[in-house]
Amino acid sequence: MNASLLLRRCQLIAQEASGQTVDIAIAAGQIMAIAPTLEISAPIELDIGGQLVSAPFVESHIHLDSALTAGQPRWNLSGTLFEGIEIWRDRKADLTIEDVKTRAIQALKQQASLGVLFVRSHADVSEPSLSALKGLLAVREAVKDWMTLQVVAFPQDGLYGSETNAALMEESLKLGADAVGGIPHYELTREDGVRSVHKIFELAQKYDRLIDIHCDEIDDPQSRFLEVVAACAIRSGLGPRVTASHTTAFGSYNDAYALKLMGILQRAQLNFIANPLINITLQGRTDTYPKRRGVTRVKELWQSGLNVSLGHDCIQDPWYSLGTGNLLAVAEMAVHVCQMTGQDEIDACFDMVTSHGARTLNLQADYGIAEGQPANLIVLDARSRYEAILNRATVKYVISRGQVLVETAPPAVTWHGE
Repeated sequence: MNASLLLRRCQLIAQEASGQTVDIAIAAGQIMAIAPTLEISAPIELDIGGQLVSAPFVESHIHLDSALTAGQPRWNLSGTLFEGIEIWRDRKADLTIEDVKTRAIQALKQQASLGVLFVRSHADVSEPSLSALKGLLAVREAVKDWMTLQVVAFPQDGLYGSETNAALMEESLKLGADAVGGIPHYELTREDGVRSVHKIFELAQKYDRLIDIHCDEIDDPQSRFLEVVAACAIRSGLGPRVTASHTTAFGSYNDAYALKLMGILQRAQLNFIANPLINITLQGRTDTYPKRRGVTRVKELWQSGLNVSLGHDCIQDPWYSLGTGNLLAVAEMAVHVCQMTGQDEIDACFDMVTSHGARTLNLQADYGIAEGQPANLIVLDARSRYEAILNRATVKYVISRGQVLVETAPPAVTWHGE
């Protein structure tokens, strides 16, 4: 057995409770062996010292086409979703493919350094040039040796917001977008919103693509497109290939309707993505007090057995001027705003930025730490998921396709006091 990389004394998530460690041998970009002790050597051996080794973080929802544009051409003074859309409309008038590529790759390198190796990004396809989409498709190719990028064709201005947007969506799928997106609550009328959801499913079936819809990202309790998405998923049988992103209005529904809807969602078996950093920032802006948290019912969806993952959504753009791409920051915010402070709940929030995200992106076959799997993994300066979130642990090693991609030393603290 000839290994190229050997990790010794690794704490895997599955063995957190026991504290037992394993050695992991990697060769030809794959995990070739996992055992308590491997009697082999390799050119590169890393003593992990009982720290946590996890499959990489999965960024379920981000907008790389707008990343790193905060303040261009102006700042979002109201802090609202809709002012952000207006600012982006002005910014994207000057968008070029090179502009998108440069910023997106910079953002992806930042995320990779923080342990993210799988990303789903939305690309605005409301402009005739399709510069955002073409830029991200080029990025997908440019980073494929160290990062898996999925691109969602996203009609930011609505599928029926102009007479050309539906045709632009179909052209985007022909160009190679991985998923069909939508924004039914931003269409001109409820009827257009319902029609857009039906069209999205039609296109997904025609081109054999995944679905990821910005759904009910609004505080209005009468915004109920999630039920339309669920009904289409049930009738088409596409549920596990369908994602409802944001669904923030779900947090404002009355409990009687929410209970009925939860049963429908369990039948549909959709995936859900919450973006707690952004949702809690953008939503509730029109409230006085008490202010709504603006996040979907993450805990209740998880408790109901539905797949929930978390995304960063924005990195320094018209909607959110902060953000570094650190998914541990996202998980930590979910722990707080979703009131998931029980031990199992904290662990679940970690899973929502790892294995749950892989399920959302439909990547289960190529994700995880097991013999025969691609050698994608991260080493954290922590001994458990709890410690990782508690301390926003440094990702010490990022291993992509069997190669050490990034190495980061945890900060050193020197105490000079008495």
